[in-house]
Order: sequence, then C-alpha cells, then structure tokens
Amino acid sequence: MSGRSNEARVSQRAFLGVSGLLFAVSAALTIAGAASMTTMGEMPMPGGWTISSMWMRMCGQTWAGVAASFLGMWVVMMVAMMLPSLVPMLWRYREAVSRTGGTRVGGLTLLAGAGYFFVWTAWGMAVFPLGIALALLEMELPALARAVPLAVGVIVLLAGALQFTAWKARRLACCRATPGRCLMLSALPVDAATAWRHGLRLGLDCSYCCAGMTMVLLVAGVMDLRVMAAVTVAINVERLAPRGERVARIMGAGIIGAGVLLIARAVGSG
Repeated sequence: MSGRSNEARVSQRAFLGVSGLLFAVSAALTIAGAASMTTMGEMPMPGGWTISSMWMRMCGQTWAGVAASFLGMWVVMMVAMMLPSLVPMLWRYREAVSRTGGTRVGGLTLLAGAGYFFVWTAWGMAVFPLGIALALLEMELPALARAVPLAVGVIVLLAGALQFTAWKARRLACCRATPGRCLMLSALPVDAATAWRHGLRLGLDCSYCCAGMTMVLLVAGVMDLRVMAAVTVAINVERLAPRGERVARIMGAGIIGAGVLLIARAVGSG
C-alpha cells in the first residue's frame, strides 16, 4: 500500500514538474515575442492609435511566414495563459484513467492536452486571416481607422456584459464540472481516441467560456504583456476560485468599467 502511495506521489511530482517547466518556457517565449514586436515598432493610424507589426508583412517576409510567426506566438501564448487552469483538469483525467487500470497514463494525458491546445490552434488559424483583412482595410480606409478606438471600447463593454449572461454561467459551469466528467470516463474505453476527444471537449468548453476574455485580448492588444497578464489572471481565477460565477461577474464589472473609459476617451479625443 505504501509502495503504491509513494509511486503516486512520484508521479504527481513528475507531472507538476513537467507542467511547471512547460509554463515557464511558454511564458518566457511569450515575453520574448512581445519584446520582439515592440522593437519592430508600430504604425500610427488615424484616430490616434497604432497598429502592431504583427498584422503587417515586413520587408522580405512572405504571407506564409507572417502566418507561421503569428500562429507560433499564438500557440505559445495560449499555453502560458491556459496551462494553470488546465493542469488540475489533466491531473483529474490522469487519476480517472489510473483508476480504470489503464496503462500508458502519461501518453494518454499528453494526448488529451494536445487535443485541448489543438482547439486553441484552430481558433488562431481563424483569427489570423480576419485580423489581416481588418488591418488592410484600416490602412486603406482612414474613416474606418478613426472609428477603431470607439469600436474597441464598445467591444470591451460587450465582453464585460457577457460575463453576466446565463450563457456565460453555463459555459463556466461546464469548465468547472470537469471532475464529474472525468468520473464518467470509467464507462469509456481507455485509448488514444478517447483521450483525444476528451482534450477536444475540454478545449471547446474552455474556448466558449473564454470568448469574452479572448475578444478583450484581441482588441486591446494580442502581444501587450499587461493585457495578457490581466486576461490570464481573470480566466484562471474564475475557473479555479470558489464561487466562480460570482467571480466572473466581478470580473465583468471591471471589464465594463474599462470599456466605458475607452469609449469616453475615444469620444473625447474625437
């Protein structure tokens, strides 16, 4: 009995150690990527704002290279932002697989995590062409560019309001119900396909739940470290803290306040 207990503790320490290392590496790469974007500069736009070089093709770059660079930064950023709340989910999955007597627990856990981040990668692949198209339109149409600061404030305001909706409450409940979902795995085959589907389901639930926060990140600055840090804290606190729905509404009030300030600034400068 004690041997099994010791084995479980070693397994847990190894899992947490690998997760911690992955978080540290992804956070460092995200910070380095943001610093690189800063050194490349930003383009001033009508309306008193600047557009990131992330959405522009630099001299000598191909569009394929721009897309690969964006997707790489996106995936690394999502690992750093989402891993703190994902680790407890993967650990519960790992325990559920172990209770069924399944083997290759480490590999199956890795596959579930890969399924989770595959969903976020797919979202990044959808965001990139939309962001590029919008950036090109803003550079071609000064009137559209002047409306951007006001539009950003409105989007942030709506993202905050989303935190108070029943839809958000249901999505958050799905993410926080992961322990119960893992217990249901005992009725399913313990294989690679099930692990992958479990990761996909976690990723979809998470991406739906984070829809408002992701919009804030996209419009307020994808590679702005302050925005990324604030969104990361908000996502993980509402997912892990007791009474998550109440926490989500407190976050929503703060986001609404930020949206109001952005709108007031845009109207005042206009």
